[in-house]
This record gives sequence, C-alpha cells and structure tokens, in this order.
Amino acid sequence: MSSGTRLANIGNMPDVQESPAPENAARNAPPRKQRWPAVVLALGLIAAGIFVWVRPQRASSAAEVGAAESTLALETFVVNLNVSGQRAYLRAGITLGLAHPLPRNQAEPVPMALVRDTILSVLATAQPEELLRVEGKRRLKEELLKALQERVPQLAVTNVYFTEFLVQM
Repeated sequence: MSSGTRLANIGNMPDVQESPAPENAARNAPPRKQRWPAVVLALGLIAAGIFVWVRPQRASSAAEVGAAESTLALETFVVNLNVSGQRAYLRAGITLGLAHPLPRNQAEPVPMALVRDTILSVLATAQPEELLRVEGKRRLKEELLKALQERVPQLAVTNVYFTEFLVQM
C-alpha cells in the first residue's frame, strides 16, 4: 500500500475519540469541592442581613423617644391669623398623643369642647411668617402641648402631631 492510499482510508473513516474509562476519569479529575455548605452559609448571611436591615427599630421605652401610647385624632382646624392689613388663614389637622389609652366605656367623655377651644386659642395667636419656618411650627407644637396639659390634664397629652398644615396668606 502506498502512503496516499492509507491517507485516503484514514480520511474516510469517522473520527472516534477514545474517552477514558469511568474509573480512570474519577482518578484523573481534580477533586470536587463541596460547594453546598458555602452556598447555604452565604444565603444565611444574606437573610440575616436583610432581617436586621428591615426589622423595625425598637426603643427601650416609649417615654425615651416621646412616643404616645395612644392617639386622639381631631377634626381639622381653620383659623384666621393675626396679620396687620392682610388676610391669612391656617388650616391644621392635629392628632394628640396620649400617655394612656382612652377607656372605651368611660364615665365622663373626653371634653372635646375644651380641647378644641384650647387649640383654637393657641392657633389664633400664631404669626403666619413664623409658621412658614420649621422653628415656628416646633414652637407652636410646644405651646399647644403646654396649653393642653394645663387646661385638660385628665387627657395626659404627651405630644402634638400635625397631620395637615397649610398657611394661606
């Protein structure tokens, strides 16, 4: 046989690659590392991080952060403000923070007339220019809280929350 014939025969034959025997493959391959413990550990750390990030922050005591135990939502107040020669109005939604919850079957009802009168009296003395600044709103809250604690002590008001606040000049 000539070398050309031999090449022709080899070229017509399908290419067959020999694969190592299964037992040889396991011996010759690099050792496989167990990845599942690392994956489980990583997922656990991610879950713990999300839990710490999302969980609500708890205060050691309600008094420490000024949080109220219960609230009393009031109707919206609309008041004329003191401005020389101009018309100005304040529209404020107020919710009161109380130190203790109101009893459902209380013998004496909440003195709403006294509460509203106290709030209106304080709001009417406010100056619109002051209410446009953050410091003015904070001072108004302090005045409302002090007046409510003096005139309606049975409510045990601990905080005043503005739920709506609009000054129109």
